[in-house]
Amino acid sequence: MLFVEPRPARPLAIRMTPLIDVVFILLVFFMLTTRLLPVNLMEVSTDVQSESGAQQGEAVPEVRILAGQNLEWNQRSYSLKELVRELSGAGINRVNVTSSPEATVHDFTLTLSTLGANGIEPQWQRNQDKRSDYEGAEP
Repeated sequence: MLFVEPRPARPLAIRMTPLIDVVFILLVFFMLTTRLLPVNLMEVSTDVQSESGAQQGEAVPEVRILAGQNLEWNQRSYSLKELVRELSGAGINRVNVTSSPEATVHDFTLTLSTLGANGIEPQWQRNQDKRSDYEGAEP
């Protein structure tokens, strides 16, 4: 004879601690195995051959970003404001922009945004010969 009634069957609660541990382990795994590009290598895709400049045979001037918000154009160094004034005065509305290895991301973005805000379309060109220097590979 049974004096105690059996307990009713109830579903077991899912324990969250092991699930959270697994999620964090997966997060750490993917963070460590993912290859991230350095901040200095920013991919900017522009079409250099679009519209008027290159198709009509007009030479597009090349501006090089140096360290400390200095720029080089026609073998002469300018500050950003001076260069914008010179380019606007010469009637130039499109330039190819390259950067030296010493230039920071701040210099790069400030130059592109300032040129764009003043009606000069900047088109960035990556220096293919310097790319291996950034990635740490032998040239």
